[in-house]
Amino acid sequence: MTDARWTVPLSDVDGDDELAEAVAEAVRSGWWSSGPRVLELEEQLAEFVESPHALVVANGTAALHLALLALGIGPGDEVITPSLTFVAAANAIRLTGATPVFCDVLSEDDLNLDPADVASAVSGRTKAIVPLHYGGVPCDMDTILAIAEEHGLAVVEDAAHAIGGGHAAGPCGSLSDVGCFSFFSNKNLPIGEGGAVVARDEAVASRLRLLRSHGMTTMTWDRHRGHASTYDVVEVGLNYRLDEIRAAMALVQLRRLPDAIAKRARVADMYVDLLADVDDLRIAFADHADRERSAHHLVVAVLPEDVEREGVRKVLADQGIQTSVHYPPTHAFSAYADIARRPLPRTEALAGRILTLPLFPTLSDAQVEHVAESLVTAIRDARKTDGARAADGARSDA
Repeated sequence: MTDARWTVPLSDVDGDDELAEAVAEAVRSGWWSSGPRVLELEEQLAEFVESPHALVVANGTAALHLALLALGIGPGDEVITPSLTFVAAANAIRLTGATPVFCDVLSEDDLNLDPADVASAVSGRTKAIVPLHYGGVPCDMDTILAIAEEHGLAVVEDAAHAIGGGHAAGPCGSLSDVGCFSFFSNKNLPIGEGGAVVARDEAVASRLRLLRSHGMTTMTWDRHRGHASTYDVVEVGLNYRLDEIRAAMALVQLRRLPDAIAKRARVADMYVDLLADVDDLRIAFADHADRERSAHHLVVAVLPEDVEREGVRKVLADQGIQTSVHYPPTHAFSAYADIARRPLPRTEALAGRILTLPLFPTLSDAQVEHVAESLVTAIRDARKTDGARAADGARSDA
């Protein structure tokens, strides 16, 4: 349900009859915890992302946490990850007892992590790299995997933004030791809460399954079907399972995903075209070589240096346009004040300039045009205001 304040919300979902009926069927089945729909979803996801093993989980953070635990990350280890990402990655690292080491982004045109900075951050304690495909645009996995191979590191792809996106070598999430996805309400495959992990190695996948459900050797659904009568607990695990109701939604959304991404791409292209002539305003990844392979989760404007972001956001909000910031840098949060600071000049220079614009499959041309026109007006008015203030200041000094 869209907030009535916003004529153009940041994100929106379409709760239609097909989704409602899928949920109703799951409810009527009488089996609500993990069961046949979860198994079907895992099979379809594995095929979709071209990975031999897929497990659905409670959310994207659970996916990251499970991935790191399954790969043996723990106290005393360091894990390299970008600072310009949602805090879930760093939180998952710290919950294993390891320490996140934050890396810089490439540029205002490419908000993915900088492989050169990744290489410079490797130490004797480094055990893994968690790269993000920012906004759904594939990062430079070839170089990151080469760095990992050189130093004997695990790689966990944070593909929370990137289901349906891909590299030349394959889908996002499929090239590393473990890939992690999010099905949160604003993601490309939205079900409210949910996520998935995919793995190439059978031993890693088996450990992921154990850790997902209390370290138990059999699931309730197995025992219900008579495939087992008891269980052992062989790991200290967690409850990160997904339920049948959300799995039913995900099966519908997965079928729709390619079409949804195509519609997102069209909206993103409109923004690039409509905003191309604004001085010093950039749309991140507009000229990226892999843009056609993007999952198009976000459209992020990088505002001119002489424009104050919160003033622009207020003008847009007054026009009924919801915006956001993806993301406040993780290293700047109070909870991470104890982490040793590495220089992150590009992240810090961009932190106050990035602005996420509305993007979802059903966004209309008129809405996109309204956003673009309002953004141009907001930037123009901000520059006029700043120019007037500067002139007043000069007269006062005189």
